[in-house]
Amino acid sequence: QVQLVESGGGLVQPGGSLRLSCAASGIIFSIVTMGWYRQAPGKERELVASITSGGSTDYADAVKGRFTISRDYAKNTVVLQMNSLKPEDTAVYYCSAQLRFWGQGTQVTVSS
Repeated sequence: QVQLVESGGGLVQPGGSLRLSCAASGIIFSIVTMGWYRQAPGKERELVASITSGGSTDYADAVKGRFTISRDYAKNTVVLQMNSLKPEDTAVYYCSAQLRFWGQGTQVTVSS
C-alpha cells in the first residue's frame, strides 16, 4: 500500500527555519509528481510547492524565495526547506503524491 510519512513539523519563532521530510513507499517514486500543501484554520488547502519526476518545481507566490522543495531519489524522500518563516505560514502541512495519495499532515506553528 502507498504510504507517505511526514516529519519535521513543530513550533518555530518568526524568522526561523524548519525542514519537512516526506518518506514515500508503495509507489514508483521516480515517476511521480510530489508536492507539499498546507491548510490553515478557516482556509482552503493550498499548494506550497511541487516537484515533478524531471525536477521541475512550482511554488506559491507567498513562499517564493523562502522555501525550497527537493527530492532524493535514493531515499524516496521529498523535502521542504522552510526559511524566514512568518506567522502566516502557520498551518497543517501535507505531503502528496500525484495529488492522489496524502500524508497524515504535520503541524507547523510560527509564533514568538
